Amino acid sequence: MKLSHLKEQLGKKPEANLRFRLPSGQTIPDHAHVTEVALINKRFVDCGGTLRSDTCCRLQTWVANDLHHRLTAAKLLKILDKAVSFLGSADLEVDVEHEVGYISQFPLKNAELTPEGFLLSLGTRHTACLAPEKCLPPPRAVSDFNPMKFVFHHPNHVPPSSGTPAPTG
Repeated sequence: MKLSHLKEQLGKKPEANLRFRLPSGQTIPDHAHVTEVALINKRFVDCGGTLRSDTCCRLQTWVANDLHHRLTAAKLLKILDKAVSFLGSADLEVDVEHEVGYISQFPLKNAELTPEGFLLSLGTRHTACLAPEKCLPPPRAVSDFNPMKFVFHHPNHVPPSSGTPAPTG
């Protein structure tokens, strides 16, 4: 989800509480904090030697023991507004960094207004080879083998074009 779309959604009901749903369907505790808004600019060389970059806005969550804390849409919008100066664009994809036994990043897929508040649904991200044409073995040729195309001949058969009679024996 783009940052501009997230901000638009949050602005529809600023007093609503936020909840985050992990790809597993579990939710991050309701008293989670957003402790950082970051501009992530990743520059890298892929396995085929191509220089690439990927940029996103990352929200870091953290769960403390202050069980009565609730993050509202207005509070997150205020934090996002402070980040405008270095984010540079509202056209950035948003992901959420959260610790689920280990630190993970999840792309933000959806912001849905429910009776309980905004439910921010997180997706999954997978690794992939970005240069398969250079790194992976070539695909196997597709065979056009079709046993129905074979023409079977009797050993004594003479094709009609040869004009030679078949040997008798």
